[in-house]
Amino acid sequence: MDIATFGNGCFWCTEAVFQQLEGVEKVESGYAGGHVENPTYKQVCTGNTGHAEVLQITYDPQKITYDELLEVFWETHDPTTLNRQGNDIGTQYRSVIFYHNAEQKQLAEKYKEELEASGAFADPIVTTIEPLPEYYPAEDYHQNYFNQNGFQPYCSFVVRPKVEKFRKVFKNKLKAEYSEK
Repeated sequence: MDIATFGNGCFWCTEAVFQQLEGVEKVESGYAGGHVENPTYKQVCTGNTGHAEVLQITYDPQKITYDELLEVFWETHDPTTLNRQGNDIGTQYRSVIFYHNAEQKQLAEKYKEELEASGAFADPIVTTIEPLPEYYPAEDYHQNYFNQNGFQPYCSFVVRPKVEKFRKVFKNKLKAEYSEK
């Protein structure tokens, strides 16, 4: 198993997407990139800890590659908005790839360069690519959030449309139990 760590907005939204990919064994919401040890959600929400809301994704590289995870990362958020995804505003929602090794760094930089050169986005890409510092798991109530709280208004109006769009675009990469929904 390998691990990827991405920050692409609210972890409630992005966790639900990556959980559905074939080859992804575990998705854990957490915090990375800040200067406070063992931060709480309340602290991170102030924007003063420097942390981003991130996902730590454990995956089987024989079933899904890091490049494929990068494709999902780039396609499921707006990498051109600084410290913002939709209505979520603050440094904790920044677009960031935290790499675990030189190969991940090289692949992430290559993908970003190709996207910039392609003109896929009208505005410049602001996603940063950084070595993973300390990673801290989020509190238990943030884990598996959409699957356990899909009825809540935020999930209904923000997360669900994102997940439905994702399923259409990546239908050939979904786990069997999600491809039939």
